[in-house]
Amino acid sequence: MRLLERGKRANVTAVGEAVTAELQFCFPIVRGRYLGWISRAVTLSLWAEVCNLAENSTFDLAVIGGGPGGYVAAIRAGQLGLKTAIIEKDDKFGGTCLHWGCIPTKALLFNTEVYDTVKNAREFGITIKGFTLDWEAVQTRKNKIVKKLAQGVEYLLKKNRVEMIRGFGKLAGPGQIQVTVGNAPGRELSANNIMLATGSEAKMLPGLKPDARTILTNKEVLSLKKIPKSMVIIGAGAVGVEFASIFHRLGTQVTILEMLPRIVPLEDEEVSAELEKSFRKQGIEIFTQARVEKTTKNPKGISVEHSGPDGKPGRLDAETLLVAVGRSPNTQGIGLGSSRVQLERGFVKVNGNMQTDEPGVYAIGDIVAGSPLLAHVGHMEGIIAVTHAAGQPVEPINYLHVPNCTYCEPEVSSVGMTERQAREAGFKVRVGKFPFSANSKAAILGSREGFVKIVSDGQYGEILGVHMIGTRVTEMIAEAVVAMRLEATAQDLAHAIHPHPTLTEAVLEAAHAAVDEAIHI
Repeated sequence: MRLLERGKRANVTAVGEAVTAELQFCFPIVRGRYLGWISRAVTLSLWAEVCNLAENSTFDLAVIGGGPGGYVAAIRAGQLGLKTAIIEKDDKFGGTCLHWGCIPTKALLFNTEVYDTVKNAREFGITIKGFTLDWEAVQTRKNKIVKKLAQGVEYLLKKNRVEMIRGFGKLAGPGQIQVTVGNAPGRELSANNIMLATGSEAKMLPGLKPDARTILTNKEVLSLKKIPKSMVIIGAGAVGVEFASIFHRLGTQVTILEMLPRIVPLEDEEVSAELEKSFRKQGIEIFTQARVEKTTKNPKGISVEHSGPDGKPGRLDAETLLVAVGRSPNTQGIGLGSSRVQLERGFVKVNGNMQTDEPGVYAIGDIVAGSPLLAHVGHMEGIIAVTHAAGQPVEPINYLHVPNCTYCEPEVSSVGMTERQAREAGFKVRVGKFPFSANSKAAILGSREGFVKIVSDGQYGEILGVHMIGTRVTEMIAEAVVAMRLEATAQDLAHAIHPHPTLTEAVLEAAHAAVDEAIHI
């Protein structure tokens, strides 16, 4: 194989001669015309291999990035009959979502939910003595889930005849990709269509560098060897509040610093207020409108100096610091400078078909300007791009219909406009709201926090947005997505019979409240 690789790089004839020389050395009996025949045969065979490799390096579609957007796009391309390659710089396919994001964090959230339920089992008439938490076993379970799903991704790629290529892919001219592995010379691919799906990386505050023990991002925090006694979290978006729930349930003293006036700032204001009230009740300390001034590592962990809206200084000492201040697109070093691809603050500009300004080049997922950094958005963007590349009609995404889910405790989910956004857009807003404290299934589950809120157009009844906070609401938001996509009204929802007793009855009741009055309150 080493000789074949040498042949691929150019001097096939010389390799053939080298092989012949080795044969002559090993088998002195090989002489004369036999030696010439062997030399020509070896050389021709190597040329055939090289030509075959060149032919096999031409694809209908090449996807750079094996995360949720990229691998879904590659699978759909295979289903549509396109000769497809997918290039991934890491040794595993699945990207951040599968290995360092959505999946491992939700596994830990479920483990800690079980642990919390056991701690409070007496409320359900169950007495449990002498139970303990095995952190190593928790981590092992999480890793098994990730490994199993990663194997599933590779199986699906193979099933759909997608060639998996490991290495760093970059544009190398129109229809060309250069793939390198470390510092070694790489492989060149040709593709009629190229899809950029390179994802994003966690942002880090200036002067800070993540390590395995004290300063953490979403990656390092997943592999802690022990449960920290204390943790400061900078950032109260989805990542920040989810890890706050995980470690608070495990007994860690958690403090959140958020620069903006409220936590989960992209959600409806009432949802933010409800989550903050719940977190404070649980014992999670929160500072909003907080500015981090300085961080200092010390033998016991780290100290964080911060200031509030009035400029008053404060200091927090903790074993660990989790930085959760957003993500940056991976658009550096992938060959965009020599292309027509346009960037906006580092993100790639595309049209409704996910096409860039470079002919034949698409972009999807976290690198797309104006697109939510969500795995399920990357999935759909990939499907749209591939379908368009295959010459089939597509419908662009309506990003107002993208659901947001945050898996903290209590959970948060939403779709569409917040109440403030709807009013600022000029709608005559009508709101229907129903609390889980009046829902029978929530009472059964012992989780009565939160509510469902429907924002509708007061003139025509169109549903403009749905916002939920409470137990298992991430499993309930899809109903609202379908309703909005079908342009349903609040009255349509109010006339849809919901099973009893279920948490989804809160949606029904909120719809009633938006039309006239809720029944069970």
